[in-house]
Amino acid sequence: MGHLPKLIEDLALILIAGAIITLLFKRIKQPLVLGYIIAGFLVSPHFIFIPNVVDQENVKTLAEIGVIFLLFSLGLEFSFKKLVRVGGAASITAFTEIIFIIIAGYFTGKWMGWSAMDSMFLGGMLASSSTTIILRAFDELGMKTKQFARIVFGVLVVEDIIVILLMVLLSTIAVTKEFEGMQILFTVLKLLFFLAMWFIVGIFLLPTFLRVARKLLDEETLLILALGLCLGMVVLATKVGFSAELGAFVMGSIIAETTLAERVEYLIKPVKDLFGAVFFVSVGMMIDPKAMGQYGAPILVVTLLVILGKMISTTIGALISGQPLKQSVQVGMSMAQIGEFAFIVATLGVSLRVTSDFLFPVAVGASAITTFTTPYFIKFSEPLYNWLAKLLPGRWVQKLDSYSSSTQQIQAESDWKVVFKTYLRIILSNTIILIALLLLSENFILPFINKRIEHDNLRNSITLIVSLGIAAPFFWAFMAGRPKNQAYKELWVDKKYNRGPLLIVEVLRIVLGILFIAIYVNALVPARVALFVGIPITVLVILTFSNRIQRFYQRIEKRFMRNLNEREIEAEEAHAIENNLQLKNREMRSNMQAWDAHILEMDVNPQATAVGVSLKNLKWREQFGINIVYIKRGEKIIHTPGKENRLLPFDRVGILATDEQIAAFKPVFDAKELLANDDTDNTSIDDIVLQKILVDEHTQLKGLTIHNSGIREKTNGLVVGIERGKERILNPESSTVLEWGDIIWIVGNRKKMQQLIVE
Repeated sequence: MGHLPKLIEDLALILIAGAIITLLFKRIKQPLVLGYIIAGFLVSPHFIFIPNVVDQENVKTLAEIGVIFLLFSLGLEFSFKKLVRVGGAASITAFTEIIFIIIAGYFTGKWMGWSAMDSMFLGGMLASSSTTIILRAFDELGMKTKQFARIVFGVLVVEDIIVILLMVLLSTIAVTKEFEGMQILFTVLKLLFFLAMWFIVGIFLLPTFLRVARKLLDEETLLILALGLCLGMVVLATKVGFSAELGAFVMGSIIAETTLAERVEYLIKPVKDLFGAVFFVSVGMMIDPKAMGQYGAPILVVTLLVILGKMISTTIGALISGQPLKQSVQVGMSMAQIGEFAFIVATLGVSLRVTSDFLFPVAVGASAITTFTTPYFIKFSEPLYNWLAKLLPGRWVQKLDSYSSSTQQIQAESDWKVVFKTYLRIILSNTIILIALLLLSENFILPFINKRIEHDNLRNSITLIVSLGIAAPFFWAFMAGRPKNQAYKELWVDKKYNRGPLLIVEVLRIVLGILFIAIYVNALVPARVALFVGIPITVLVILTFSNRIQRFYQRIEKRFMRNLNEREIEAEEAHAIENNLQLKNREMRSNMQAWDAHILEMDVNPQATAVGVSLKNLKWREQFGINIVYIKRGEKIIHTPGKENRLLPFDRVGILATDEQIAAFKPVFDAKELLANDDTDNTSIDDIVLQKILVDEHTQLKGLTIHNSGIREKTNGLVVGIERGKERILNPESSTVLEWGDIIWIVGNRKKMQQLIVE
């Protein structure tokens, strides 16, 4: 008997235990995450009554893969545009809550005598609420469509992205053991730079590649490609000093901007569910009941901090953002819990060996308690508001409502603000690209050239030509790219007050651009060469070939914007096709009004008798006098379909006819194929057979066509072949004339075929 690796035995134990416990939790309507955690405890060494997991190291590896796919899936649901669309109210609320709870968590940990690292990780664990738990509670209570729920969803989106950044910061601090403000600031700037760079490069390359390869991407290939991209970004993120989780999240958010996002999300879900289950079970394996009992007091303190701290800080944040008191209280009561991210942050501390053993059971205990209390807090949020409204002085409530109303009535941004934001976007985006190109030149191009060319002047010349040739379009955009919005045009037209400040902005940009060129060139070649050769030549080339560089940059920008807005463009195109179709229908309806005819759209039922039949064989025009003008199939439209075209399920058919013709035709169009009737209800599968019938004096079929013979109706079957002497006719046409001695092969009902022979 072959040797079975322990990992397979452990995986079988983990999945069976997870399945049984989660079935129980579904029955009692509790979060599946807690079910997985309890299943993990049951298969851990701390529970001795059933077999335990043996190969814990390999299970930890599978759990790390689970975290990667969980973050990748979160990125697919996220998208950077969603963060932009969240709005100021949700952002202000989220930042207020997160800053408060992180600081409160840190000082609470220090108050309980914990180390600085344990206290920092505690603050990070408390920063995020559980999207899954809140959504489930809203569904059960029927509050998903309430006004305050929109703010809650926005806060959850902001929380997710901030917690991802916190994980990177915590892991960096844990590894370097440095708490200096400048070091943390440098880490934040480095993180933001790489996030922006990955996003820009990913949006420029990935949607284009997927668009070209779309026809070749079946489900299997797309799944393999998505997983490969995810793990590739994980490797890249770890190579530059960030966490694997960040890389997975970034790649998911990039794919989320493509038109294949929903397909990838659908395909990746089973993989995420499998490895995610292993991760949460592995979390449960770390639970030590003795530690839970020993640290009952810290669990209670952290639970109270989560409930009261999140409730109060979120309510205050909502009030500051301009929400009415009632909505603010409802938002605060909805956010009073911690969820899955607490386990991920706690696991990060354990894997880095920088947190104490007690931190993990504290996180699990607080999460379990707040999970059960969440629905009750949401349910009683309105009664709490009513109590507060009576308790607070009337003038306070009036001032809060007045502040909310005035905040909601803030007017749109001024033209200058819009223009400055556009300038800032141009400068920042091109600065990020230029820094990335400089790093590319220093780490790859320069070493490659230095190894192969010994002559200094030649080496410096080639380095400058290659590096600056790549960077020239972005230097041009940095110094000369102008906003393309209406606000800039309106300011430029107003010469008296606005053109002077705009010219000052342009001059400052050019000066900054030249300084940037100096820094760029000086990093690649010796200072003397940079000062007397590199900088003057670079500026001269950009000025001389300004028009060509501008056109090249505009092509790059156009592709980037096309990829960035690909989903919206595709939706608009589909909407435009639909609108154009409706316009044409109205136009034709108007033109045919004198004929008492119009176009009616009808959807093809999947069970319609017409499905799969060619228009030639349907003969609808001959029988009913109607004309099929078009067939809309998904995003494609078949104009004036020919006689060989066939109708498929869910096609939308445009039919030109009069009211009388439609009335006669509609029952035929809507007719469904009867899968069962009185004659076949009692037919078993064993009664369906392939049987042959001889054309002789008993069957009396000689001289009849298959269609006129009534074989199909009499046997409830199909003629699949005819033997005629030595000739065999497979799937004969219905117009085939039956001859004496033919052997007809029929797939049909045994009893009915016997009756046919008897007749």
